[in-house]
Formats: sequence, structure tokens, C-alpha cells
Amino acid sequence: MHIFGIILLIMLVLPVRPGAAFPPSDGKDLHALQAQAGQGDTEAQNSLGELYAKGRGVPQDYAQARAWYEKAAAQGHPLAQNNLAELYFAGLGGPQDYVRAYMWVNLAAAHMQGEEKKQAEDNREDVAQRMTATQIAEAKRLSEQCRSKKFKSC
Repeated sequence: MHIFGIILLIMLVLPVRPGAAFPPSDGKDLHALQAQAGQGDTEAQNSLGELYAKGRGVPQDYAQARAWYEKAAAQGHPLAQNNLAELYFAGLGGPQDYVRAYMWVNLAAAHMQGEEKKQAEDNREDVAQRMTATQIAEAKRLSEQCRSKKFKSC
């Protein structure tokens, strides 16, 4: 199994960081998290994405996970960008798209540090192994375009 596949499985089963995706203790906490996310809080948006991806405290819904990750990713949240890349890679919550997976994980890797950066770089290499040279070039072009537009319209 490739690194990206292993990471995806881990992402779906375990929290990415301590306390990141524990289910809200009650509906009130979920509503507070949703309110924060709705106001543009990228941490809350990423956390909601994780809850929906893992089905913790809410029904598992990859489309909702993708939507929340997209909101945070579009504001430059690197972990959400990596999480979004994993959904594109696996075709969860929408069509599989290696170009978009590469684009998002490439953007994430540029803003991560330490072990998270290495993990994102490994993910990028794994998806690249499944792509043509033309697809990789397109993904890199989209990454640069997205970065230059500060993640708007990515």
C-alpha cells in the first residue's frame, strides 16, 4: 500500500493531532463549532471537516468534509489543504482528481514544518506516481496560480 493510502486510512480512523477530531460532547458544542466555522474560523472549519470525514458526533459525510476542508484550505490552512488532497486522491465526497490532490498537497507542504511537512511531501510523491508528466505540470501550474491569488478561486 502506498504512503498516501496509509495516510488516508490513518486520517479516517485516528485524529490527526491530539484533540483535533473528538466528537462534540453534545449538540450545543457542535452548534458552537458550526457557528465558528460559519464565521470563517479555519480551525473550526478543518475540525468540522474531520468530524464529517470520520463520522464522529455527526453522520459520516465525505461531501460535507470536503466542503469544510475547502473553506479552510481556501484561507491557507495547510492541514485542511492536506486533508482535502487526501479526499481528492481517494475520490471521497466527490470525483477522484489526482491533479487537484497534487495541487492541494503541494500547497500544504509549502506551509508545513517538521514531520507534517515530510508527510505532505511523501503524499505528493505518492500521488505523482499515479500521474502523467502533463498532469504533474498542470498541478504545479495550478499550485502557483492558487498561491499567487492567495488561495482564491482554487
